[in-house]
Amino acid sequence: MTNAGTTTAAVPAPARTARLPRRRGVELSLLVLAVLLSVYGYCAVGLARTGTVPPGAAGYGAGLGVLALFAHIAVRIRAPYADPLPLPIGVLLNGLGLVLIYRLDLETPGDQAAPTQLVWSTLGVGLFIAVVLVLRDHRVLQRYAYVCVVAALALLALPILFPAVNGARIWIRVAGFSIQPGEFAKVLLAVFFAAYLAANRSALAHTGRRLWRLQFPTGRVLGPVLTVWLVSVGVLVLERDLGTSLLFFGLFVVLLYVATGRTGWIAVGLLLAVLGAFAVGRLEPHVGGRIEDWLHPFATIEAGQGPNQLSQSLFAFAAGGVLGTGLGLGHSILIGFAAKSDFILATAGEELGLAGLAGIVLLYALLVERGYRAGLALREPFGRLLAVGLASIVALQVFVIAGGVTGLIPLTGMAMPFLAQGGSSVVTNWAIVALLVRVSDSARSQYDGREAP
Repeated sequence: MTNAGTTTAAVPAPARTARLPRRRGVELSLLVLAVLLSVYGYCAVGLARTGTVPPGAAGYGAGLGVLALFAHIAVRIRAPYADPLPLPIGVLLNGLGLVLIYRLDLETPGDQAAPTQLVWSTLGVGLFIAVVLVLRDHRVLQRYAYVCVVAALALLALPILFPAVNGARIWIRVAGFSIQPGEFAKVLLAVFFAAYLAANRSALAHTGRRLWRLQFPTGRVLGPVLTVWLVSVGVLVLERDLGTSLLFFGLFVVLLYVATGRTGWIAVGLLLAVLGAFAVGRLEPHVGGRIEDWLHPFATIEAGQGPNQLSQSLFAFAAGGVLGTGLGLGHSILIGFAAKSDFILATAGEELGLAGLAGIVLLYALLVERGYRAGLALREPFGRLLAVGLASIVALQVFVIAGGVTGLIPLTGMAMPFLAQGGSSVVTNWAIVALLVRVSDSARSQYDGREAP
């Protein structure tokens, strides 16, 4: 009521805003736990094998802790709103991988892989720090979509010029140094697919011809991305690297579904995958042999030739039981030369048991879920597709590798993210974690000072 006797409407108080917690303290606490668990595993291996703590345990723990601390500082400075889980999950998986490789090194004194893997892990964390510090906005990558696809195709084609290794042309070996270019190409192709589909998502979803219940986009819209995918898969088939071919195919179908929202693409993708696998299995002896091993894993035993790699892997999982034999007390080295790479999960299954294996799978699932969550929280399509694509790369890799070593699907030669021996793989996976951290920071910071949804 005013002095003149008139009434005025009450002015509402300003809405209180909610500042999102940055949760960097949570991240630091989880990093400490991840380092301690890794050091505990390293000590457990030494105690089981020799009855004493390994002499390098303190140095291993200090080195892993310093790398984790530097990565945490980079996130705290440049990505304060980032999800606090991806970095600790990466550190724990990487640390566990180093422990498993060190444990297998004890069975092969002439072939020590853990020191080299530690160097590659350091380079991977360095790349993580560089990406977080330099890449201030993930949308910058959208400008370089065609640069990324040209670089990816060049990396995929390069191993054709070098000799095959274990039946596949996926490595470049020069003067004792080896690298797998396809590992880097998968991130570059994810950037291209995300950029192109984000720019053409409306045309992909609402134009073209309808065939039965499926509506196909015009060739002008779908042609470029489909051509790139066909070329990349064709190169990989020539290199006999069917695992990475399956990865790229799954990535293409997932992003196409996310961009258009049409479930028909999943059905078409599964149909093409089955037809392609049948054709390649018939025409390519190397792939056909792996399918035969999958259908009859104990055939070599019945023929009196001894167990093959897949049957040894199944024996290792069976020997582990629920709680495992204990770190350092398994016999998965009987798998042979691929025990530290393709079949590293068999060592985890034998020595950590079903419980430990379930924990590892849950870590991967949590990493993928956080990637999807960050992507879905973004308003702009490129970041959404990029986050979903990167998380799907991890999910598809885990499925293909875990399915192969357990006999669920035919075995394909790929590296388990962070766990398996492979420098190119560990560096690439740290780049994926860095990009997920950057995207999650953008997703959460857009609500800073406002009510979060």
